[in-house]
Amino acid sequence: MSGEELRNERSGPFETRYQAFLRTITHLRPILHRYCARMTGSVMDGEDVVQEALFEAYRKLDQFDESRPLKPWLFRITHNRCIDFLRSRGVRDEAEAAASLPEAVEPSEPAILGIRQAVEHLVLKLPPKERACVLLKDVLDYSLEDIAEMVDSTVGGVKAALNRARTKLANSSSVAKPSRTADPERTRVMQLYVERFNRRDWDAVRELIRADARLNVADAFDGRMTDAPYFSNWGKWSTPWRLAVGAVDEEPAVVILQRGVDTWSPYSVVRLCVAGEKIEHIVDYAHCPWVISAAGSVMVDEALGRAESAGGSDPRGIPEVPR
Repeated sequence: MSGEELRNERSGPFETRYQAFLRTITHLRPILHRYCARMTGSVMDGEDVVQEALFEAYRKLDQFDESRPLKPWLFRITHNRCIDFLRSRGVRDEAEAAASLPEAVEPSEPAILGIRQAVEHLVLKLPPKERACVLLKDVLDYSLEDIAEMVDSTVGGVKAALNRARTKLANSSSVAKPSRTADPERTRVMQLYVERFNRRDWDAVRELIRADARLNVADAFDGRMTDAPYFSNWGKWSTPWRLAVGAVDEEPAVVILQRGVDTWSPYSVVRLCVAGEKIEHIVDYAHCPWVISAAGSVMVDEALGRAESAGGSDPRGIPEVPR
């Protein structure tokens, strides 16, 4: 079933049984997200993939062998969703289609790659299978046998993929991220959205949103914006919060800030998709704080920070949060 078909099936508020299933695997969510974020190259795309994978797993629970561990089964479904995402984005796996090294070749030792965190951010230059094998082995420390099952390969195939990947990474210095061209119209809409949202002026916020806009609230809702109690739910949130225009791993986003003892700190993120002068899709990750924790960098508009400071809610100290 495609991602679009899954989204259509779960349209609207998520049912109670599905949310109960999500609660039973809360401890696995950060590691599933970490894997998907590194596979896709985006902490937000990574969570989108996890959301689809978990709903697919929920639908297939009757096929799960309860005598076996749940984690590898979930990882296999999640891995397949990552591959689907990469294919849909047009990634071509030329390296794996070409003649590969013999499966009997022993892989290079992972020590030549440096610390695991560095590996995580270098793997984007690898083809999907090599990328998956390196993440699962050198970052998440799975066995060759487990990896072979997850990526639908053999132990020899995993060894060969690791050998190719480690050789490439050992000769690499860094990943050059594509430069993002600022969209003045999107920036303007995001700024208006944040200003009006922080005032709780929900009618003014609605003026920025298309009548047929779609809303995704991770773990809670997927459907038409008009069918969701989105603004009233935000108004009931007891923890002090503010929104700020910013960027997560250089992707423009709305950053959710929570009030600490004496400062505001990034808590999660909202992605706005703007077409023309209107918002056509909102993806809210407020229920998934691990999304922003996995980011390499989080930046908040300093000008907005100064303006909010003047209003008595000072988000000082957060123009950039290194990861």
